[in-house]
Amino acid sequence: MDDLISEADLCVAVDGVSMQYRVPSSERSPERPRGISGQIRRAAGKQQLVTVRALNSFSMLAGKGESIGIVGRNGSGKSTLLKLISGQVPPDSGAVYASSTPVLLGVNAALVPELSGDHNVVLGCLAMGLTEEQIAQRFDSIVELSGLEKAIHLPMRSYSSGMASRLRFAIAASIDPEILLIDEALNTGDAQFTDRSRRRMDELRANAGCVFLVSHSLKTITGMCTRVLWLDQGDLLMDAAPDDAVKAYREFTKALADENNQRAAALRQEALDSLTVARVLEPPAGRRGRGKH
Repeated sequence: MDDLISEADLCVAVDGVSMQYRVPSSERSPERPRGISGQIRRAAGKQQLVTVRALNSFSMLAGKGESIGIVGRNGSGKSTLLKLISGQVPPDSGAVYASSTPVLLGVNAALVPELSGDHNVVLGCLAMGLTEEQIAQRFDSIVELSGLEKAIHLPMRSYSSGMASRLRFAIAASIDPEILLIDEALNTGDAQFTDRSRRRMDELRANAGCVFLVSHSLKTITGMCTRVLWLDQGDLLMDAAPDDAVKAYREFTKALADENNQRAAALRQEALDSLTVARVLEPPAGRRGRGKH
């Protein structure tokens, strides 16, 4: 992308961050015993740890008024990137700078399934720092945005995944955050809610806000975002206009579905090479950050 972000408009700067995890694995190492007896020993004893690279060295800039979609296969580093931007976890290297505290809306938002939706609205708003008076002022608009109507009085455990996602979004979007991070919360299949959430995101961006949206729904991404990042295996492959990035990603996933791994690898490398060339050709000052590999 060739448009620039001025310092005054900068919301988020991600500077060479990377992230890896050490997790237990039940995979047999060469020196470990084989067979059932080996599995029993591994289950009873200490499991070996393996390193999982969630995000490779990554840089980007995000400006006011942008809605940035993030696409990629499971395990590509999408949710890790949001956690790093939100400050939930520190990076292994690099740093993240934000003009205000980002608000992360995830599918595992800390709400209580046994409580009714309206009680969860209060809990969620309190957790975000709103006063009782502010909650009372915004309660009706939260319910309206969620589209739950009378279901707001039912236990949240009775909600479908779409209903619960709509409620989480409505709560998070109620505080007019300058930086809103949304992780898989808009895949509800509800056309009316899609229209309402799009209008709300437009309002946030119009108020000099910045939105990051992780979603497997490519229709949601192209309909709500002004820019798209394509991540794969921890690498940034593409930073482009929504239609261009989604088209490239669709071709890649189709090749994988057709078990044409050679074609998929070629498409991946093509995207990576194009990104590298774009970084070289861009002026160094004021440009949007690109992934560093």
